[in-house]
Amino acid sequence: MSAASAERAARQPSSVRRVVVASLVGTSLEWYDFFIYGTAAALVFNKLFFPSFDPLVGTLLAFTTYAVGFIARPLGGIVFGHYGDKVGRKNVLVATLLLMGVATFAIGLMPTYETIGVWAPVLLVALRFLQGLGLGGEWGGAVLMTLESGDPGKRGLNASWPQVGVPIGLLLANGVLSVMGGVTGDDAFLSWGWRVPFLLSGLLVLVGLWIRLSIAESPLFQDVETKQVKAKAPIVDVLQRYPRQVLLAVGARVGVDVAFYLFVLFITTYVVTYLKLPQSYALNAVLIAAACQVVFIPFFGSLSDRVGRRPVYLAGAIGAAIWSFAFFALLDTGSFPLIVLAAVVALVLHAAMYGPQASFIAEMFPTQVRYSGASMGYQLAGVVGGALAPIIATALLKSYDSSVVVSLYATVVLAVTVLCVLVAKETARTDLDAGDAAFRAGVADRSGPVAGSR
Repeated sequence: MSAASAERAARQPSSVRRVVVASLVGTSLEWYDFFIYGTAAALVFNKLFFPSFDPLVGTLLAFTTYAVGFIARPLGGIVFGHYGDKVGRKNVLVATLLLMGVATFAIGLMPTYETIGVWAPVLLVALRFLQGLGLGGEWGGAVLMTLESGDPGKRGLNASWPQVGVPIGLLLANGVLSVMGGVTGDDAFLSWGWRVPFLLSGLLVLVGLWIRLSIAESPLFQDVETKQVKAKAPIVDVLQRYPRQVLLAVGARVGVDVAFYLFVLFITTYVVTYLKLPQSYALNAVLIAAACQVVFIPFFGSLSDRVGRRPVYLAGAIGAAIWSFAFFALLDTGSFPLIVLAAVVALVLHAAMYGPQASFIAEMFPTQVRYSGASMGYQLAGVVGGALAPIIATALLKSYDSSVVVSLYATVVLAVTVLCVLVAKETARTDLDAGDAAFRAGVADRSGPVAGSR
């Protein structure tokens, strides 16, 4: 361990905990904002913004507007990643949280197709695009703030905490929507009840901003700034010197994304629209499964510190591919306990991938370009993974009237993830300070990709 690494390991635990809490709270709120859109798209947006279409077609169109957020995420990752590597992680995280909160609050005020016609879906797409920009910049900053703080031997655990923001955000989103659905009834929920979770975002974001403004900048970035060795054009350096790492990050991420959105979002369409079961079956099953993930994501993140990122990651990917067939078979029973079982096992397997994923991807890049590189790899995967998964799954279900083809789709994409994880190098023991020094040496002589950057 280098002297700088030892110094970070000796930092006050309370200081590291503040960073972890700030990243976790902010990321949870960002994902709450993102997920309430996805769940609302599955439940009501087809009726409110695409009312003249067949239910499955309307849902397909609603998911298309949902996908716009994923298309915007790489752009958000590039823009905010650039500034995160230039002006610091903390400042960018404040900006992304504010952008996401304003966009989500505005969706809660949106007039529907019945009121303003075609302008309703147009405005919906524009606000969804802003949501995607904010989330695209959020992930990299939150992960790096935790990864670059504290004990280097606990990077997997520390970086997994922002990942926990995903199930917490999902819990908040589905929980609030479920409560509103139960309190208002179907007609009132369709009329105004769906708006409440979006409007609630305004209050939650203010809390998140207050917490984030109270923490210090990442010590690794402070070190780069003090030594005046920041990258002049981070995104250019990433594209010129780390294209292999970006491609491996995309591949390692894409199967995780597809599996997740099938397990937590497409389940609503399948259970409610295809099986004609109560929407509470899907919502409550996902709530229970997400609660399990809150425990298992940091567990697998910590496990990856001890046995390596790749073994944990691979176990989750292979398990998720196999489970995708059992998943739909259990849904088809129509039994609520078995639907819960399907969702819980699915998200535990997803946690085995998602726990080590943040550190695995971030450790591929040196500090000077880590925000840009990690964000690019992570968010590009979202376009071909999460953005298309609900659309492809819904189209396959409509065309073949069978869940087997949906499971085959998930298996093929997860096979790509398995291959990329196998090709990538283990990163758990990477000395980040050595990678930073190698980057500086590479900048000095422009001799090509830096061998020690991983």
